[in-house]
Amino acid sequence: MTPVGTEERRRIEARGRFAEALCRLSLRLRGYRIVAERLRTPLGEIDIIARRGDTLAIVEVKARADWATASEAVSARQRGRLARAAHVFLATRPQYAGLTLRFDVMLVTPWAWPRHLKDAWRAS
Repeated sequence: MTPVGTEERRRIEARGRFAEALCRLSLRLRGYRIVAERLRTPLGEIDIIARRGDTLAIVEVKARADWATASEAVSARQRGRLARAAHVFLATRPQYAGLTLRFDVMLVTPWAWPRHLKDAWRAS
């Protein structure tokens, strides 16, 4: 693996921020309310937390060059980290405790609307 330079890091970060903004817009247009974005906890970062009805969706955003690469980008280790971060979030915000927790993935590729994979995995 080649080291990533500062300029490349900036481009990757900007692409990620744009992908997250596009996903938030997509979620809002489909009736979700954004509860939190880029939430950092001691156990990990959650890209988007969105609520619709009695469901609280923990959304991981993956921006890649194609759908196949994007769909394979969430590792088992990352899923565990997201689940732990979600539980930290819920522990500090009791108003969401009674909602159904769901883990979603949104895939972003160039020149396409984001794909929303609802209930992409279950926390164990």
